[in-house]
Amino acid sequence: MRLAGFPQPHFPGAALAAEKTLKVGVSAGPYGDILREAAKLAAKDGVKVEVVEFSDWNLPNAAVQSGDIDLNAFQHRPYLAAQVKARGYDITPLDAAIAVPAGLYSSKHKSLKDIPDGASVALPNDPSNGARALFLVQQAGLIRLRDGAGINATTRDIVDNPKHLRFREIDAAQLARSLDDVDVAWVSSNYAHLAGLKLKDALKAEGADNDWVLVFAARADRKDDPVIRQYIAAYRSEPVRQYITQTFNGAILPAF
Repeated sequence: MRLAGFPQPHFPGAALAAEKTLKVGVSAGPYGDILREAAKLAAKDGVKVEVVEFSDWNLPNAAVQSGDIDLNAFQHRPYLAAQVKARGYDITPLDAAIAVPAGLYSSKHKSLKDIPDGASVALPNDPSNGARALFLVQQAGLIRLRDGAGINATTRDIVDNPKHLRFREIDAAQLARSLDDVDVAWVSSNYAHLAGLKLKDALKAEGADNDWVLVFAARADRKDDPVIRQYIAAYRSEPVRQYITQTFNGAILPAF
């Protein structure tokens, strides 16, 4: 897609990309559409890109570490840091890609004040996004976390739970599907988009200035790879910014 009114960027050093297909990993959903839009621009300068989608959030980093793919763009820095610590990956964050505000959704209740005593709340079962979800539940006024609770916060850090909420940890990809079984579920925008959920319909949503911006990540020994850098430059260009803005209506925001 060529966007009218914007010059098509040129990225120097295209000769370095000759005969090289860059494999970029991403979680299933709209993130891949943005990567493919950037790939169209990169292709004009000889960078061939294959976007590889994964249904399991654990796999894109494993694939980068093993060399099966060159780069991924699906995670925020706290998630990557947790994976590096737990699995010993030699993967480093690169440039920011997008901000993806998550929301608290319900198919049973129309507003936060309607949530009953003892309600069930579904959270992602990976530690960093679990903490992120708890902070949003706190922002909604439903719980209070202990002072100093940070990116490793868990339900054990809840010091006030006036509605006696019950928390269930579920794989992030399944949270939208859990809405029939729980009162409230935290859902990230990529999976919300796939499920037809609109951020404006969330009971509570993160703001655009949240701390969970998604970044590109590569093995540390490839962080300065010229082909990787060419592709990221194509992604972080004005035509891709406009594509994100026009396509996702605020559910996904450019972080560049």
